[in-house]
Amino acid sequence: MQFGQSRKRDILTLLGLTLVGAAAATWPLDAIAQAPQLPEIGFLSSGSSAEFATFVGAFRQGMSEQRYVDGRDVSIIFRWADGKYDKLQTLANDLVGRKVKLIVASGGLISAQAALKATASIPILFVSGFDPVELGLVASLNRPGRNATGAWVLTTELLPKRLELLHNLGARIGTIGFLVNPKSVTAERDRKAAEEAKQQLRTFNASTEREITAAFELAAQEQVSAFVVTADPFFNTRRHQIVTLAACQGVPVIYPWREYVEAGGLMSYGAELTWGYNLVGRYAGRILGREQAKPGDLPVQLAATFKLVINLDTAKALGLNLEDVAPQLISLADETIEKGQVTACPQ
Repeated sequence: MQFGQSRKRDILTLLGLTLVGAAAATWPLDAIAQAPQLPEIGFLSSGSSAEFATFVGAFRQGMSEQRYVDGRDVSIIFRWADGKYDKLQTLANDLVGRKVKLIVASGGLISAQAALKATASIPILFVSGFDPVELGLVASLNRPGRNATGAWVLTTELLPKRLELLHNLGARIGTIGFLVNPKSVTAERDRKAAEEAKQQLRTFNASTEREITAAFELAAQEQVSAFVVTADPFFNTRRHQIVTLAACQGVPVIYPWREYVEAGGLMSYGAELTWGYNLVGRYAGRILGREQAKPGDLPVQLAATFKLVINLDTAKALGLNLEDVAPQLISLADETIEKGQVTACPQ
């Protein structure tokens, strides 16, 4: 059989592609072995993935502002303690063993302490509710000096203000319940700050879901008229439970973070946690990117804005007509929610 020149060229081309394809069949294993892996960031948290999803989103947004995108420029490895603080050190050690390039210590001081104990060289970024200098995380706010830096969102310092805001609800406020996690390293500081406010307080300790429920049940028996919840990461992961218990007992509660109010809580006063996570996201981009910034040279930034957020629908469910009994509280609010989630007591 005779072939024209054009036909011969087609056959040779086809044979060439076949040979190339056969050779390429052996490439993937070699290519995978040689392909550079994305640098890994460790995200260590005392909380849970569901309750901290908003904060993870703020962190990713901060990284993207520095042109660093998860899955494209970096891979985030998550380690969640789910409120079990005794797991944090093992999780931190695991991240160090993976040789991550950076650790985000999420969910309070206790996560940052575990990360610092695990490594003195890997950069650590934290969101702390307490003075990071006093607690030994950094040498100073402007010049942290070690391998850690981040955001300070203030919590204990705002307890007197939260107690004052509760009293703005009117004469119905008598004894105030004070919910504290005794396993928190800052529990004593919280108690001291509350005592200095010279209010009529009753402290309730809780470090498990069952103890949270027991605290609210005992408070009802003792006719506690209101509650202030401390800024413990464990409570933040159980905020839907706490908000539901408050609704069942018909007791007004003030919280440290707006996320409680969005879940149906009455009111919150504090900084925006998403601001802190956005900041450490930007810091992560600066450390890992072209700038190659050192955490010891990046100042710890202090939250400058604190918001009073009130859920008006929850107030009505509690029988509080705030426009009549606490108009001054409404005037102080930075934000009111009227169409937000309202938690009802299960029947």
